[in-house]
Amino acid sequence: MTTVILVLLIVLAVLALQIRDLLGATICLAVYSLLSALLFYVLHAPDVAVAEAAVGAGVTTVVFVWTVRKTRRWEE
Repeated sequence: MTTVILVLLIVLAVLALQIRDLLGATICLAVYSLLSALLFYVLHAPDVAVAEAAVGAGVTTVVFVWTVRKTRRWEE
């Protein structure tokens, strides 16, 4: 289970770097944070998992989406 999550984290990180659409990259980073939270939970650190899910996937994603809305969405 841990290796599957780690491989998915690597794939999502590379995908977030390759996507030209800023909103799509933000969604990839949100999923990355959720998978990180799942990994922390699997590694028996539920308090860190909750913090990662709240801050990493929640607050950071909202701030990134809000920032993308204020700027141009596509990279030129």
